[in-house]
Amino acid sequence: MNANASDEGRVPAVPQLNAGGKPPSQKTKAPAKAGSAAWLVAALLLLSAIPLAAGAFRLTELVGGADITPANARFFASPLPVVLHIVSASVYALLGAFQFAPRLRWRWPGWHRAAGRLLVGCGLLVGLSGLWMTLFYPGANGTGGLLYALRLLFGSAMVGSLVLGFATIRRGNVIGHRAWMLRSYAIGLGAGTQVLTLLAGELIAGPPSELSRALLMGAGWVINLAVAEWAIRKRPAAPARTAAAVASHLH
Repeated sequence: MNANASDEGRVPAVPQLNAGGKPPSQKTKAPAKAGSAAWLVAALLLLSAIPLAAGAFRLTELVGGADITPANARFFASPLPVVLHIVSASVYALLGAFQFAPRLRWRWPGWHRAAGRLLVGCGLLVGLSGLWMTLFYPGANGTGGLLYALRLLFGSAMVGSLVLGFATIRRGNVIGHRAWMLRSYAIGLGAGTQVLTLLAGELIAGPPSELSRALLMGAGWVINLAVAEWAIRKRPAAPARTAAAVASHLH
C-alpha cells in the first residue's frame, strides 16, 4: 500500500514484535478476515443450493422426456432459453461466490480477471434469457401483472448492473466496478432468497395468492439489494490505485 502524501518524510513507527518475530496483528487480523470470507462463500453457496437443484431437476425433465403438463409445456415447446438460463445461472451463482474471497482475488489476480469475464458473460445470459422467458413464454399459473413487471424490472436491472460494472473497470474505477458487480450478483441470487420469503409467507399466512406471491418474490430481490447496498457503503474507502494496478484490471 502506498503511503499518503501527508506521511512523506516521516520515520515509520517500528511495530512491536512478539516472540515469533511478527507483529501481533498479523496473527489475529488475517485469519479472522480469511475465516469471515470462508463463511460468506459458504453462505452464498448454500443460498444457491435450492434453486440450482430445481434447475437440475428441470434439465432432467427436458433431457429425460418427462410427461408434458400445463406447468412445463412451455419449456418443452421452446427449451433453449430455459437451458441457457439454468446453465448460466449455475455457473454465475457458484463461481460468483468465490469472487468474495479476498485472498483469491489478490493472490491470483489473473484468475480473478478470467473468472470475472466469464461471470459477466454468464450473468448477461441469465438476465437476457430471463427477460426472454418473461416476455415470450406463456404465463405460468399464479403469475399476474405485478410479478410480470417485477421480473422485467429486476432482469433489466441485473443486465444494466453488469454492463455498468464492466464499463467502470474499463475506465479504471475499481470501487465502482465492485459496487455494480455486487448489485448484479445480489439480483441474480434472488431466486435463493425467494425460496425463504415464500416459505416464510406460507408458514405465516398459508398458501400465497397471486398478489402475495408476487410481493414475496419481489421481497427476495429487495432484501438482496438492501444487503448489497449496506455492504457497498460499509466498505472503507480504498487508497488511490496506481496506474500499474489499474492497468492490470484491464488486461
